[in-house]
This record gives sequence, C-alpha cells and structure tokens, in this order.
Amino acid sequence: MKICHLITRLIIGGAQENTLLTCEGLRDLGHDVVLVAGPETGPEGSLWDRVESSGLRYEIVDSLRRAVRPINEVRCLKALERLITRLNCDVVHTHSSKAGILGRLAAHRAGVPLIVHTIHGMSFNRTQSRATRTVYRALERRAGRITDAFISVGDAMTNQAVAAGIGAADLFTSIHSGMETDKFNPHSSERARVRADWGIDQETVVVGTIARLFRNKGYDEIIEAMPRMVSAADNLRFVWVGDGRDRQRYETELSRIGLRDRVHLTGLVPPGRIPELLSGCDVLLHASRWEGLPRALPQALLMEVPVVSFDNDGAPEVVVPDVTGTLVRFGDVTGLADAVSALARAPETRLRLGREGRQRCLEMFDHRRMVSRIDDLYRRLAAARAERK
Repeated sequence: MKICHLITRLIIGGAQENTLLTCEGLRDLGHDVVLVAGPETGPEGSLWDRVESSGLRYEIVDSLRRAVRPINEVRCLKALERLITRLNCDVVHTHSSKAGILGRLAAHRAGVPLIVHTIHGMSFNRTQSRATRTVYRALERRAGRITDAFISVGDAMTNQAVAAGIGAADLFTSIHSGMETDKFNPHSSERARVRADWGIDQETVVVGTIARLFRNKGYDEIIEAMPRMVSAADNLRFVWVGDGRDRQRYETELSRIGLRDRVHLTGLVPPGRIPELLSGCDVLLHASRWEGLPRALPQALLMEVPVVSFDNDGAPEVVVPDVTGTLVRFGDVTGLADAVSALARAPETRLRLGREGRQRCLEMFDHRRMVSRIDDLYRRLAAARAERK
C-alpha cells in the first residue's frame, strides 16, 4: 500500500517515537511509506536526525505549525490537500490534534480511500479552559465523521473518545504504543556506572521522572510531595530526565524548600539513552496531569523499575497495584509521597514489582507487535472497502 503518516511536529515525545517506529516498520514490511510533518521542534529536542538516518521518505509542510492561527490553518489545509493528492495514497494515517484534524479533512477532500487516526492523548483535556475543550471536541467530532478507523494507545482513550461522541465504539482498536524492547536490558554493571556518574552511591534510593519540564507534567505536585518523602525516607535522591521552558522555575522552587541538592537534572537526552538512565533508578515517579498512556511507565518496567503514578488516563493499564507498582488517586499529593516512601523502604518489593512488570511489558509494548497489528488493521479496512464496492 501507499501510506502517508502525518504528524504536527517531530519533537522528542511518545507520539512522535511511536509514529517513526510505525513508519519504519511498515516500510520494512514492503509498504510505500511517506512521513509528513511540520518544521517546528522545541526545547524537548528533535527526531529529524533519526528520520534522516533511517532513510524514510518524508515531506515537510511549512504551514503545519502548533500555534492556532485561523488564516494559517486555511493555508495549511490547502497545502496538505495538494500534497496528499500528489502522493495518491491508499491510506492517510494522522497523529496529534492539529495534524489529526487538518490532515483528515485534507485526505477526505483529496479522495483518499482509507483515513485512520491514532489517539495518543485526547486533544481536549482537564488542563484546558472550558471554551478550548468545547472547540476541540466539536472539531474532533467533525473529523470523526470522515475517519474509517481509530487507533487508541490505551483503552482509556477509546472510552473517553466514545463518551465524547467522537466515533462509534466499533471504529476503535486499542494498540499499545510500541518501543524497541530489545534495547531495554537491566544490568547491574550499567546501574553502578550510571549512579557513579550522578555521584550517587549504591545504597541511596533514586526516584526518577522522565518528562518535559513543563507544568502539566506533574513536577509541581512532585515538588510539593518531596518534603514529606524525604522526611519519611532520608536516603532518597531524585533524577529528572528532560528539559523544558519551566526548568528555571522548578530549580528556584527546589532551592526555596532546601531540596535542590537532592535533585539531579540530566537535561535533554536522546531517546536511546533512556534505558541507560533508567538502570540507575529504583522507582519511577509519574505525576502528569494529562496523558494517553505514558511511554515512561512501560520503559521503566522493562528495566525492572517499579512505578508510582497518578491513576489518570492510561496509567492503570500498565501500573497494577502491588503487581507492577502503585496507583494514587489523581491529585493526591500526600498519597504520592507515601507511596514513594513505602517503596523506598522495601527493596524486596521493588525487585518483585520490577521483575513482574518487565515480563508483562516485553510482549505488550514490543514495536514489532504494534506494527503487525496496524498492518493487519489496514488490510482488514481495505478488504472491507473492496467488498462494499
């Protein structure tokens, strides 16, 4: 098949990594694949180097940008329609909110036979104003009427989308966001080296967080919980992996509460270093206010690192209480602190949860399984369309 994958921007992020692995995998299965994206990156870093090195065919649409500007959206829609018409694809598969809405409308206007959209996280969510949520919900409903199939990275996304009237339940398929599981291999020697680089000894309990340094990623809640954590478990240290526009604000707040020296900030790192950095952690703490199914959760479990997370969105599909980690009611900062403190004092529990989590995630999140299931969905859609003719 001729397949076009369309995403707003190629920053370092879960949706973007998912999209690249899908494009590479479908190409390796023999499909003619082109990746379409806007030119913007950001403080999160860029995946364009990976696109170049992978040899993927790609197109950049200059008017496809994250900021919402009505005049530019009209220009972008026309540009996408011209491009999709020229590509003459059998399938247009969109990702992210802006590319998802404009891309599906452009594909419909261009007469593309099959239009698929992946929901990595809802475009309308609790972090937005009511007016913004209302507008995005209306746009998603309109785009849903011209969508042949939806892929959700977790059942939570399907449930939220169906409840919002985005599409009928039978249009949705849950396919977990794949990753290169072969690259996640726990080794004690790697753990010792990484912790030595951080200046942290082997007895200290390291609580890691992998997320952009941005207010909706839960760092405000983590900082609020930290004094209670260290009061209960004095041997705690924290490692934050990532960068973002709020870094200075968080560093200032950490200094204000006297805990700046307990936090090691790695800054921006390539996605390929995530397994290495996770090897130095004992617990992954995830407190995001809004997600789809965060990749950091299975990534940690693949490295046998148990997880403490708020119970929002897709987290409960990975974090099973007393099996792979601890779930905390969303917004319960005290509960978050107590869950981390309890694991800090229980090394045998951490070991048990981490090992069980790895076994569960090895198959569930393997990128080859994801690509195979997407390929199968395309083929079923094409066969059903052929029968209707």
